[in-house]
Amino acid sequence: MTGWQTLLYKETLRFWKVAFQTVAGPVLTAMLYLLVFGQALEAHVKVYDSVSYTAFLVPGLAMMSLLQNSFANSSSSLIMSKMMGNLVFLMLAPLSYMNWYVAYVGAAVLRGIIVGIGVFAVSAFFTSLSFAQPLWIALFAVMGAALMGTLGLIAGLWAEKFDQLAAFQNFVVMPMTFLSGVFYSIHSLPAFWQGVSHLNPFFYMIDGFRYGFFGASDVSPWLSFGVVATVLAVVSAIAVNLLRIGYKIRS
Repeated sequence: MTGWQTLLYKETLRFWKVAFQTVAGPVLTAMLYLLVFGQALEAHVKVYDSVSYTAFLVPGLAMMSLLQNSFANSSSSLIMSKMMGNLVFLMLAPLSYMNWYVAYVGAAVLRGIIVGIGVFAVSAFFTSLSFAQPLWIALFAVMGAALMGTLGLIAGLWAEKFDQLAAFQNFVVMPMTFLSGVFYSIHSLPAFWQGVSHLNPFFYMIDGFRYGFFGASDVSPWLSFGVVATVLAVVSAIAVNLLRIGYKIRS
C-alpha cells in the first residue's frame, strides 16, 4: 500500500477495533431520540404532506450522527496521538501533508457513513422511508462527512488537551448540529430565527440530505449544495495549510 493508504487503513482499524463504542453507541443514541421525539410528537407535528413526523426525523438523526462522528473520528485520533506522543512516528514516515489529509478525512468519512447506515438500518423497524433522489443523499452524506472530518482535523491540530477539544465540540459542533433543523422545519420558527438558521452551514447539509428522501426541503437543494461545497473548500484549504506548516505538531 502507498503511504496514504496505509495511514487510512490504520485510522480505519482504530475506530473499527472499538466499534461497539464508535459505531453501535451513536446508533443507539439516535434511536433513543427517535423513540422519544417520534412517540411524543408523532400526532402533533406535521412538516411535509404524506410524510409522518417519525419518517421526517430519520434523515435528520442519521445526518446528525454522521456529522458528529465524522468530527469525533479525526479530532480524537489527532489529540490522542499528540497526548500519547506517538505522533512522532507519523512525522518520521515519508508522508506528505496531503497524505495526512486524505487519510484522516477518509477515515472520518467512512466512520460517519457507517454510523449513518446503522441508523437507517435500525429505523426501518419504526417507519418506512422513500428515496426520491438517491444521488442527493449520497452527495450530501459524503460532503457533510468530509466537511466535519476536516473540521475535526483542524480542531485536533489546534487543541493541546482533551478539555479544549471537548469545549470545541460542546460549544460549537453540538449547538450548530441541534439548531440545524434535525427535529423541525425552520418554517416553524419566528422570522428572526429563520434568518439565523440560514447562517448555519449545518442546516444546509441536513436540509439537502433530507431532500434526497422526500423531494421536499426548506430551501433549494442547489443552494444547499453551493453552501456546503463552499464551506468544504474553505475548511479544506485551512486544514491542508495547517498540515503543510506543521501547525502544533512540529514543536
